[in-house]
Amino acid sequence: MAHNVTLIPGDGIGPEVALAARRVVDASGAEINWHVAEAGESQMAEFGTPLPQKVLDSVRADGVALKGPITTPVGVGFRSVNVALRKEFDLYANVRPARSFKGVESRYENVDIVVVRENTEDLYAGIEHMIGTDAAESIKLITRTGSERIARYAFDYAVKNGRKKVTCVHKANIMKCSDGLFLEVCRGVAAGYPQIEFEERIVDALCMQLVQHPETFDVLVLPNLYGDIVSDLCAGLVGGLGLAPSANIGRSAAIFEAVHGSAPRHAGLNDANPTALILSACMMLRHLGEGAAADRIESAVLALLAGGRDVTRDLGGSLGTSQFADAVIDKMRE
Repeated sequence: MAHNVTLIPGDGIGPEVALAARRVVDASGAEINWHVAEAGESQMAEFGTPLPQKVLDSVRADGVALKGPITTPVGVGFRSVNVALRKEFDLYANVRPARSFKGVESRYENVDIVVVRENTEDLYAGIEHMIGTDAAESIKLITRTGSERIARYAFDYAVKNGRKKVTCVHKANIMKCSDGLFLEVCRGVAAGYPQIEFEERIVDALCMQLVQHPETFDVLVLPNLYGDIVSDLCAGLVGGLGLAPSANIGRSAAIFEAVHGSAPRHAGLNDANPTALILSACMMLRHLGEGAAADRIESAVLALLAGGRDVTRDLGGSLGTSQFADAVIDKMRE
């Protein structure tokens, strides 16, 4: 059965890593009808926005998208294409796995953490304004509904994927109303999953414990801002953002993307590591019910990483972006 998927190449290195991921998916045995929809800085001149309506229409029609990184201006301009897409399609669950890879140099060997980040509320809701000219105020929005559905997603994910423990991450000792509500809701949801161990961690203590004993954590569920920061920390435990995939899940749509940014200085140089987006494509394929194709890709990637020779330059090899895609495809055919 063929699946309709919107491909958003993105900015900077986005088109290169997106093409690499597309080629790998096409070689995996999964049948995908790709609908390419351009977004990002290249669209500003024609449409006056980095997120044209045609992109939203394509994602809405297909229900699934694979997205390359898109540049977000700092301090000025359009707020964020990523945030806009999450709000438009209510992609409330951001899922970011971080695990150790054999052959990838890091300080740890046994990390296997899944960050489940609430994706629509908190300070990222963008409710902010200036107070005169010398002060700015951002409003931290946490709702019972938003907290319950992300907590339930985390526990359901743990059950479905054979995970043993969910850790609720918060700062309720200081933000007693907002984070207090998030913690209260997580406790309530946890009571309905007696087979899953539940624990609570204050976010600063969690960060310390992650760099001391990351192997003690399994699934983390966090409000939006903490989830963004902690997921990057977790990526650092296992080799960096070049290996960090993610999924944005809602009830009517899902968008899969690498965690890393667009790295515009590397655009067109064929030196970006496409592994994160390739692994994001594996998450997409499993979402589509194409588990066998995802397993073929993942096994090939893991074998190349373990070998340590046919990898990209950032991992000590000599392959460019397109050459690494070639290597993954060749490995799948062995």
